[in-house]
Amino acid sequence: MMSEVAAADWAGQQVASVRDDPAGRLALMERCYHGPFDKAPRHLPFRRAAMSFMGWQLRRGVLRPAFAERPGSPWWRAVNERILRDGCEAVGLSGGLRGPASSPTAEQWLSFAEHPTARAWYRAHNGSVVAAYLENRDLAEAENETERFFMNVVLCRVLYAHALVAAPRLSLGRLRPLAALLGDPRLGMTGIFLQLSRVLPDEYPLRDSVRSHLDREIGFGRLLDFGVIAPRLQQLYEWSARELAQPGLLDCVRDGALVYAWPYEDRYVWLPPRSFLIRLVRRTLPPERTGPQRS
Repeated sequence: MMSEVAAADWAGQQVASVRDDPAGRLALMERCYHGPFDKAPRHLPFRRAAMSFMGWQLRRGVLRPAFAERPGSPWWRAVNERILRDGCEAVGLSGGLRGPASSPTAEQWLSFAEHPTARAWYRAHNGSVVAAYLENRDLAEAENETERFFMNVVLCRVLYAHALVAAPRLSLGRLRPLAALLGDPRLGMTGIFLQLSRVLPDEYPLRDSVRSHLDREIGFGRLLDFGVIAPRLQQLYEWSARELAQPGLLDCVRDGALVYAWPYEDRYVWLPPRSFLIRLVRRTLPPERTGPQRS
């Protein structure tokens, strides 16, 4: 790398080169985990969760270019691009390109590059995700109702996975000794929290109603969303806003209902369905009042 080149400019060039190439986006993300000199053995295991989720986006077709016969989603493309750009900039900075970091989220990726821990990865990844959500809300509003519903599901799940690692008492209550293991992005179990393929078909745009998709979701996904995460939503978003230094995240939740590109008046969709198992999980793992969390 040439040190006279600004890392932010170099990152922008890298992302622009794959903007209309979904497979190229995937390859670029993978290259970021190899570092600037292709020698980053401590970083490589963290690519598991990111690559798995991005692979799901490719299968759905949301990253297809605007000129494709079946165009992708402007919103999903923008969110993915923000993550790529921040990650590439951190690679450039760690490889000797000029700084400083152009944004707090790029700085978080650089911190992860220097000290690759699970908590640092979540701060970087989720920081980019939240920043992208907030700066592209207008694109989100243009999506159909079902897509907007699942944007909220994706966000609360990635925030919850972070809390498993960094705020175990908040995320899992009395079972908090298991939280770090369940949330570690280097392990395959994290994919469970981000996995929506059992609910959503591999297509874009979604055609069925929100209710029809909810009726399909059974088993772990339903228990997780309604039994564990839903009772903690307000606490989770408040903690995440502090952890990620993203106060705007609080505009995505209201009185325990998710309201990112979603009307508060339609908050009934976040109410739990009648289920003995969901009631049992809520009684077994009630949310606890939490103070400062330890990593």
